[in-house]
Amino acid sequence: MNTVASHFPGLSHLQLEQLSKLGNIYRMWNERINVISRKDINNLYTNHVLHSLAIARFITFKPGTRVLDAGTGGGFPGIPLAILFPDVQFTLADSIAKKITVVEAVVRETGLGNVSTFNGRIEDITPGFDFVVSRAVTTLSEFVGWTRKKIRPGGFNEVPNGIIYLKGGDLQAELEPFGHCLRTVPISDYFEEPFFETKKIIFLPID
Repeated sequence: MNTVASHFPGLSHLQLEQLSKLGNIYRMWNERINVISRKDINNLYTNHVLHSLAIARFITFKPGTRVLDAGTGGGFPGIPLAILFPDVQFTLADSIAKKITVVEAVVRETGLGNVSTFNGRIEDITPGFDFVVSRAVTTLSEFVGWTRKKIRPGGFNEVPNGIIYLKGGDLQAELEPFGHCLRTVPISDYFEEPFFETKKIIFLPID
C-alpha cells in the first residue's frame, strides 16, 4: 500500500482508505475463489494495484468518460482505476461468474459507486464506451477483434478513444500487424520497481 501511495501522493483520504481495504478483501476472497495466484497475493499492491494504475499515468480520464474493463478477472485494472477516478463510469466484464462475484464483493466493501458489472461474452455488451482497458487476456489482435466495435469514435480526453492494453514480454511479433497505429509506453518510465521492467502500455486509437 505504501508503494502505491508514494507514486500517487495526491490521493484523498477516501481513496487511501478504499485502496487500503483491498489487501484484506482480496486475501479473504482468494481463499474461496482463486482470482490471484496464491504465491502472488503478497505482492497485490505492486503487481496488481500499481500495475493497473500505470494507466492513470498514461491518461487522466475526464469526468463522464465511460470505460470497459474487458476480461477483468478479479477486478484489474478496473477496481484501482475506479478508485482513482470516481467521476468516471467503469463496467467490469468477465465471462466467469465466480470472478464477477469477487468483483461485486470488492465494489460493495469499498463503497465504489461508479462501477457496474457484466457477466458474459464481450460480444454481448452494448457498445458506447470511450475506452476499453485490460491486462493481457489474449493476443492483441484477438482482443481488438472482440472489443473495437464497443468503442465510440472521437472522444473528449487528452488522447482519442481507443484500447489501452497492459502486457509484458517481447511483443514485437504480436504488435507488428498494427504498424504505426499503436503507441507503446514502457511502464518502467513511470515506476522503478523491478516487476515493471518488461511491462508495457499499448494504446490503439479507434476511429
